[in-house]
Amino acid sequence: MASLKKLKTEFLEYIEIEKGRALRTIENYDHYLSVFITFLKKDNPQDITDESIKSFRLWLNRQPVSKEKTVDKRTQNYYLIALRAFLKYLARQGIKSLPAERIELAKTSQRSLDLITKEELTSLLNSPKGSDLKSLRDKAILELLFSTGLRVSELCALTRDINLRSDELSVRGKGGKIRVVFISDAARKSINAYLDKRTDMNAALFVRISEDKKDKKIDEKRHMDRRSVERIVKHHAIKAGISKKVTPHTIRHSFATDLLSNGADLRSVQALLGHSSIVTTQIYTHVTDKHLRDVHKKFHNKR
Repeated sequence: MASLKKLKTEFLEYIEIEKGRALRTIENYDHYLSVFITFLKKDNPQDITDESIKSFRLWLNRQPVSKEKTVDKRTQNYYLIALRAFLKYLARQGIKSLPAERIELAKTSQRSLDLITKEELTSLLNSPKGSDLKSLRDKAILELLFSTGLRVSELCALTRDINLRSDELSVRGKGGKIRVVFISDAARKSINAYLDKRTDMNAALFVRISEDKKDKKIDEKRHMDRRSVERIVKHHAIKAGISKKVTPHTIRHSFATDLLSNGADLRSVQALLGHSSIVTTQIYTHVTDKHLRDVHKKFHNKR
């Protein structure tokens, strides 16, 4: 029988090739499963039992991340989700092990949203000023993120041959699923201004630009990645005077809440965000329910 380490490698290859999972997801699953296998100290799939899972969860729950904190429940669940996916794979291969449904996820509190106000969003979008290539690129990135609600990985994967004459854009999201997003006039104008300034042959829509103040040129060897976009958003949030932590995902939150607060239905927002489950989209409803606010104003403290 194949060892757990070998089966883990085969599983990671399976989700990469057959399931089309993102490289970041594969790296995370590799980490979570490696931690579990190291903890197990055994190499047989049949050694994964209810008792070993219970011991692992107890160990994980007590792992310190600082002097005062241990691993939170949400992070613990990432390990368990990876384990369940691995066990489902083993079952499909006819390999005896613990059934995946035996692993229950830990209950977590509802996730809070990192939201910024409309005024802060406007300041953020208006932060890149100037006609130099870097400013035009940053402006285009911010406008496109808010216009479409794209994930960072989806933004970085875009090529410069997108059809800006159309307001529709097809993107490949999680699991290789394709969805349609829509480009606003402001985003289209910003992208056109940025592309008109470029003189390179790089196929990527958004590219790295050298930090040489005298001669800012396209860095042909380094494409735009997640960290680059995060740094750009952080830089302009600070420049705009926003004291909160602002990330590309914060802009995605703003995209969703803007749609819902203006009357869009939850199913449509789910489709635009590329959520596989509407449960994920429902995290936005508690901040956009105007009806509850109206009820409070109408009926509260009327004595």
